[in-house]
Order: sequence, then structure tokens, then C-alpha cells
Amino acid sequence: MRESSIVVRPQPIGSHTYTESSRLQAAGLLSATALFEEAAHSVAIPRAPQPIAIADYGAATGYNSLLPIGAAIAIIRKRTRSDHAILVAHTDVAGNDFTTLFTTLADDQDSYLKKDSSTYASVVGRSFYSQLLPSDSIALGWSSWAIHWLRKVPIPIPDHVEVSHSTDEEARRAYARQAAEDWRDFVAFRGRELAPGGRLVVLTVGLQSDGSSGFKPAFDAIMTALAQFVDDGLVTAEEVRRMSIPSTGRNEAAFRAPFHPSGRFEGLEIEKLEMIDGEDRFWSQFQSDKDERAFGTNWAEFLRASMFPMLAAEVDADDDANRGRDRRSKRRRQFIDDLTASVAAQLTAAPAQMSIPLAMVVLAKRRRSA
Repeated sequence: MRESSIVVRPQPIGSHTYTESSRLQAAGLLSATALFEEAAHSVAIPRAPQPIAIADYGAATGYNSLLPIGAAIAIIRKRTRSDHAILVAHTDVAGNDFTTLFTTLADDQDSYLKKDSSTYASVVGRSFYSQLLPSDSIALGWSSWAIHWLRKVPIPIPDHVEVSHSTDEEARRAYARQAAEDWRDFVAFRGRELAPGGRLVVLTVGLQSDGSSGFKPAFDAIMTALAQFVDDGLVTAEEVRRMSIPSTGRNEAAFRAPFHPSGRFEGLEIEKLEMIDGEDRFWSQFQSDKDERAFGTNWAEFLRASMFPMLAAEVDADDDANRGRDRRSKRRRQFIDDLTASVAAQLTAAPAQMSIPLAMVVLAKRRRSA
């Protein structure tokens, strides 16, 4: 990726899908869903026939949205008529796998569309670092495991693929600036879109006390694999140097920064902010079944779906667009296969629990004075 490149959320390569990888991303989902249900109890509801609008920011394939949105709709139905229309807008970047999202909404047993005949779904294919929906229109907003993806790679990370595990101060400062800008813009545009009395619940990656985004054994395995690939001539040192994951967690101070000193920003205020430790579900499974191979494979497949395509994008990245396309595609797929196998083998040989620092933020927009 180049400094000017716009980041596309990770998409599936091969047989493993982003939805399947979301089994791990359900970490923190129950706690955040409880906050979303609380919000549904208190948000202002517009009078019919104006629909009650819910926005899902960073929907991906919809896997992490179904249960929270369904729970919120169930609560809203207790506060309004059964025929009062509810409109759910799922948003993500244009390159998102919307086909799988539509299939999830239509076929998944947990889909809210199967449970409420007066609820309608739509999608918006643009980055949430801009305004996506009409001003003062959204009663409830939801975003899970999305805003840790930055809109671009600020600069290459010279000594790692993930900035919080880097010792390069220039890279860490550049990522911190980009994360601050992205959070500020995300909040500002949601401030426009939320209706007075509206709420937005965000579940995202936090930071540990040492400033890292966690997942250390996984990243150690990735870096070990990449070093071996260079030694074996599978990739070049220059290709590895360019591999940077455009993602970072944030600490409490970073979340609160746009709201200082007044406590308000673009009409919003932080109603609740909690830093939590997410459950490593693969480790919990391993504690039960003692299956090292399943632990290593599950983690490798999660990383394959969520991160490895971004690293693979730098393999043959300097080739002319019209030359060597088949070779480039083959090399990238082989790279992902090899990286998956290596990481799986390492984590199978030495299973270790992953630290998953998370943050839950509830933003509220005040009701207008009577």
C-alpha cells in the first residue's frame, strides 16, 4: 500500500470467509449489545409515518450486526406500533462484499428481517469518514470492529506490520495522528446524522497499558514467517518492508480528545466509555478440548481473512498494471496460503492466549429544547 492509498476493509480470499472469521470478532459483542439495548430504551422515536432509522457503520457481511440490531428492534417495538416502519442502513466502503451481506440478511436465522415485517434494509457503499445519511435522521447507530481500520496507511512501518508493536517512533506518531483524525471525522459526521435524542454505540479495538493493540503471539508468528519467507526467496525484503496493516487501537484519552474541553463535539457527548478485555474464544475452546491443532488453525484462518490480503497486496505491487497479472495473482494467493500454514504451525506448536483489548463508547446527541 502506498501512503495515498485508501484502505478497503479486508475481504475473503480463498474458501475462508470474513463472516467465518467473525467468530472471534464476536468478542465483546454481548457487552456492547447490552449497551445498544439500553440506548434503544431511551432514544427519541419520530412520529409515524417518518421511519425509525438505524445505521450500521462498517457492516462488512452483517454477521456482527444481526443480533444487536434485532435486540434493539425488539425493544423499539415495545415503544411504538408494530406497523411503524423501521429502516436499517448498513454502510461500508464500496469494495465491501455486499452480496454476502444481502445473503446474510435474507437467509440467516438471526436476521431481523425474518422477525419484523415492518423493518426494511438498505446499504450505503461509502466510507464512514464522510457523511453517509441525511442530517438529524438516525435514531440509533451501531459500529462494531470497524473504526480501528484507518482510511489510509500514513507511512510504511519499517520494522513490523502492526504499528503498536513497532519501535519506530516516526511510524507510531504518524499512525497516532491518522487515528486521531479518523476518530474526529467519524464522530463529526455521526454528529450530523444522529437525530436529537439519538445514540451511537461503538465497539472497537482498544490499547493495553503498554500501548500495544494486543494479539502479540499472532503478530510474533507473522513476523517470524515473513523473515523466513525472505530467507527462502518467497518474497523480497522490499515487499515485506512495504507491508503495513492500516489498523490501530485507541486508549481512553484518544477517544475523549475531540470532546475536550467542553465535553461536547458536533452536538455529541460521551455518555459512557469503558475499556475491557475481550475473550479469546479460540483459547477458551483450547482450554476445553486441548486441541492444539484446532487452536492454531482457528487463529491462522481468522488472520487470513482479516489481515493477510492487506499484506499480500504488496507482493509484486510494483509490476506494471498490464504485465504479469496472472503471475501476481498466483504469487499473492500462494503467499496467503504459505503465511496461513506457517502461522498455524507456530501457534499449534506453542498455544498462547491472546490479549484482546477493546473499547465500548456510547455517544449521545441531546434532545432539542422545547
